[in-house]
Amino acid sequence: MHILVLSGDEMAAEFKQKFPEGGNGNTYTFLHSRHLTDDQLKPGDVVFDFLLHQEPERLSDYGPGQIVFCQAVTKQLASLVRESGLERICTLFGFNGLPTLLNRPVLEVSLYEQEDAEKLKQVCEQLGTEYQLVEDRAGMATPRILCMIINEACYTLQEGTASIQDIDLGMKLGTNYPHGPFEWANAIGIDNVYQVLEAMYEDTREERYKICPLLKTKYLRGEKFSL
Repeated sequence: MHILVLSGDEMAAEFKQKFPEGGNGNTYTFLHSRHLTDDQLKPGDVVFDFLLHQEPERLSDYGPGQIVFCQAVTKQLASLVRESGLERICTLFGFNGLPTLLNRPVLEVSLYEQEDAEKLKQVCEQLGTEYQLVEDRAGMATPRILCMIINEACYTLQEGTASIQDIDLGMKLGTNYPHGPFEWANAIGIDNVYQVLEAMYEDTREERYKICPLLKTKYLRGEKFSL
């Protein structure tokens, strides 16, 4: 199976860690352009498109029968398809492609059409990865939980209840998580955390996803947390 990957440099590197070159006999082509030419895309290819959620109109690049995994943490597949305006689309799956959350034993995925569940199983077997099916909603599962924790940690820091170091240490000792919330925020990317929370709040209007002013300031200033 040949896999075509559209991503930036950071996620291309993590993708190679998750799916090593030649693993299970698969081959790869990595593209850093958002625009495909006919000779770059073959009908038998499986595509991982980390950028499609930002440009729904590009869904027309993929014809019926093409298998496409779309980064679906901040935009649910149903919304992507509606915004594309297409009546017939490819076989479309969502995946969690945020930094540090892709290269894990279990690939987090969603379906646009329920009848494609067996096809997803076959493709993941060829990829050599276990997978967890989650609902087609903004935030998926792991990003929803982590970003909510990060947001709550920001409120705690903003109120002066504890320091960044104390909050991170408390999280690791209390939950056995590999990272504290601020370590994870920096690793995932403040921009990504902000966008996930923004998408979840727009989807649910739940107060727990309302972005902490401190986190918003970090996002607007393009700053990381000082660990």
